[in-house]
Parts: sequence; C-alpha cells; structure tokens
Amino acid sequence: MTKTKVAVIGCGTIANSAHIPGYCKNEKAEIKYFCDIIPEKAEKCVEKYGCGIAVTDYRQVLADPEVEAVSVCTPNNVHPTITMDALRAGKHVLCEKPAARTYAEALEMQKVQHETGRVLNIGVVNRFNTAVNEMKKIIDAGELGEIYHVYVSFRAHRSIPGLGGAFTTKAIAGGGTLIDWGVHYLDIVMYCTGDPMPKTVSGTAYSRLGVDMPGYVYRSMWAEDTKDLNGTYDVDDFVTGFIRTEGPTISLNGAWAQNIGVKETYIDFLGTKAGIRLNYGGDFTVYGTRDGALIDYKPEYTSKPMFDEEIDAFLRAVRDGERQPSHIDTVIITARMMQALYDSSEQGREIVLD
Repeated sequence: MTKTKVAVIGCGTIANSAHIPGYCKNEKAEIKYFCDIIPEKAEKCVEKYGCGIAVTDYRQVLADPEVEAVSVCTPNNVHPTITMDALRAGKHVLCEKPAARTYAEALEMQKVQHETGRVLNIGVVNRFNTAVNEMKKIIDAGELGEIYHVYVSFRAHRSIPGLGGAFTTKAIAGGGTLIDWGVHYLDIVMYCTGDPMPKTVSGTAYSRLGVDMPGYVYRSMWAEDTKDLNGTYDVDDFVTGFIRTEGPTISLNGAWAQNIGVKETYIDFLGTKAGIRLNYGGDFTVYGTRDGALIDYKPEYTSKPMFDEEIDAFLRAVRDGERQPSHIDTVIITARMMQALYDSSEQGREIVLD
C-alpha cells in the first residue's frame, strides 16, 4: 500500500503528544516534513522520530507535490493563513482546534475549503473519543427522550496555561478559557445533540485572576515553558453563558482560574426519560427510572486512543473522501457560538443569531 506523505507544521506540545505519534503508528502515513519557525524544534523531531526533513518555512512543504496532507499545529493566529495556503496548494488539512481566533476567520477557511474541495478537518478530537461515541449511541437511540437542557462545567482552580505567553495574548490565541477549553465542551454538546443551530447567546467573560501576573499563585501550569511575566495577559480566565438552540438550551461555566479549589469538568445532558453525566476525559453515568424505581449505570467498553482515531479518520478522508464529523462545516457552529459569547460579553447584551 502506498503511504500518504504528510507534513506536520508546528512542532510544539500538541504535535509531539498527539499528531506525530498518531502518524508514526499509522501504516497509511509517512511523515516527510517537520516544520517549525524555531529550527531546533523541527530538528529535534527528525532525531526523535527517525524520519522526515526539518524545515522552517511551511511554503517549502506546500511546494512539494509529494505531500498530500498536513497537520497545522501552530498558534491560533496563523491557523487561517497556513490552512488556506495549504488548501489552495492542493493539500488536505487537519487543523488543530480552535479553527481560528474569530468566527470571521473560520468562515474564510470554510470558504476556501468549499472552493478547493480539499479536506479540512478541525482538531475537535472528542468526536473520536470512545466514551463520547458510546454516549451518543444512547442519545441517538432515544433513551434520554427529549434532551431539553445541557449544563457544561469546565472549571479548574488556578490553571492558567503559559501565563504571559501565547495562550494569554488575545492577538495570538483569540481568547482564553472559552476558546482553549470551552471549544471542546461545546463541541461535544453539539456533536451529541445533532449539531443544532444556535438562536440566541448571552454571556460574560472575565479577566480577573491572571491580570496581576507577578502576584498570581498556582500549583501547576500547563505550558509553563512558555510563561513570560513580562508578556501579555488580556484574555478570559472565567466565562459564563446561556445559549438557546434549535434543540436544547445550554448553560455553561468555565474557568482556567477560580478561587474555588475544586475541579469540575463534566457535561450533564438532561432528558425527559433519563439523563447522562459525562466526566470529561473519562466515563459517563446514565440516570433514569425503571419499573417505578430509580436506576443508574455506567456502561463498560474498550476505549481506543482518540488522537489515533482522529488521525486515522483524517487519512481515510484523504484517501477515500470519507466525510468526517470534524469537518469545518460542522465545527464552525461552535466557532459561531463562541464568537457570540465574546460579543455578548463585550456589548453587554444578548446576541440574536439569524
């Protein structure tokens, strides 16, 4: 079998923890390039994985006719440019989440995907999570009845990533806890409830605990190697919101940082026949009634690594044209909701979506 030659653009944490291992384990793929503007990062990948060529300019990758597909694992601010350039160069793209910093940028990416006909999947990896898909089967079978409300909690104590660096700089990331963590939670809700269109959105995003960067106290910090206390902190570390959709209503509370030392990361699906609590990244419990008694149970199943499943699905899309649930056309709904939450916060009013 001829392997699909791929390139990984951006050789940071998500590339090394997910995309690169996924390609290396997949017999359908061969990594030809590792690309990063920091030469040492790309060179380290060549040495570590024993394959590929290290380059610093992604245009060199796009100019190679052998490369069929690319993973875009860069900071959010260059997702649109690199993705659209790759699509126009005839490459298929798996772009890490979020698709872009703003809904407008995501729409441009979708437009170019439609123009070129190339694959554009976004890294909403929970659509390939075993627990999420087992839960979705139960929902699709009607066991919950009408799902009328979903509650989303993605709250941590003091977990701001890379304080002062790219994660907390709006011009680079586009936002904070909502766009970094909330995108996954809202996407799970959309996926499991049939991607209902949002109608009205109201929310408030706060930037409070991380503003005093030198005085910020924490136990651990994701991406601490990017911390820069002389850098920028202008993103949200707490967000709350309420969304009406064509299906259920959605309420949410999310925090990178809060002065409550309890981590609460779960999604509650409330139905007329039963309900489900999904523990993010873990299992789920079904609550209901039977024969006049209250029941609850935890389904057991064999989980598969979701990033490996995501990579394999992307390669199938490249080879066979199989449309994946992470296609830009579905993921853009979440981008629209997040934009409306930010707009509602900035304008101090409910946003009505046409």
